[in-house]
Amino acid sequence: MLNIALVAGSGRNNSQSGKVARFLRQRLMQLEQTTDELSCVIDLGLAPLPLWPAEDAGPWNLYSKQLSNADAIVIVAPEWNGMACPAIKNFFIYASKTELAHKPGLLVGVSSGAGGAYPISELRASSYKNCRLCYVPEHLIVRQVEKVLNTPEPSSEDDQRLRGRIDYDLDILGKYARALKPVRASIDMSNPAFANGM
Repeated sequence: MLNIALVAGSGRNNSQSGKVARFLRQRLMQLEQTTDELSCVIDLGLAPLPLWPAEDAGPWNLYSKQLSNADAIVIVAPEWNGMACPAIKNFFIYASKTELAHKPGLLVGVSSGAGGAYPISELRASSYKNCRLCYVPEHLIVRQVEKVLNTPEPSSEDDQRLRGRIDYDLDILGKYARALKPVRASIDMSNPAFANGM
C-alpha cells in the first residue's frame, strides 16, 4: 500500500477542489492503492497557509510531515481567472525537496466551466523547480466540476468518461510511486551546493 497525500489547492472553504481531492482519495482506497491511515487530504481552504514569508507558518509543520511521509502527491489546482490560484502557488513556496523531491505528482486542473488547462501548464512550468516534484506525463482536468463526481454512480456520460480517466491516471500514479521509491532512496540530497534547482 502507498502513502498518498492529496492537496486541495483552493483558498476557499468547502471548495469544489476539496470535493475532487476527497473523491480521488476515496477512489484510491477502492482501487487498493492506499488506506485511510496511509492517505490524507491537505485542504488549503480549510486550514490555509499564511502568505509566505510569515513569522507563523500556520499548519505547515503538519503538512510537511504528511508530505514527507508520502510516496506520491496529487495536486488539485483550481483555475481562477485563467491561472493557478494563489493558495496553491503559495503552497509551492513552502514546499521543498525535503517533502517532495523525486516523488511522482499527478496534476488535476479544476474548472467550473470548460477550462482547467491553464493551472496544469503553469504548475508544470515552474512549481517543481526547487521542490523537485516529478510530475507524471498524465494529468486530469475536471471541467464543469459542479456537475460531476457528486454521487457514487456517474450522473452523465461526461461523468462516466471522467471516472474512467481517473482510474487510468491513478493506476499510473501508483506505478510511478513504486518505481521511484528506490530511486529516491539512492539520491544524496544533502549537498548544499545543489539546494535549489537551476
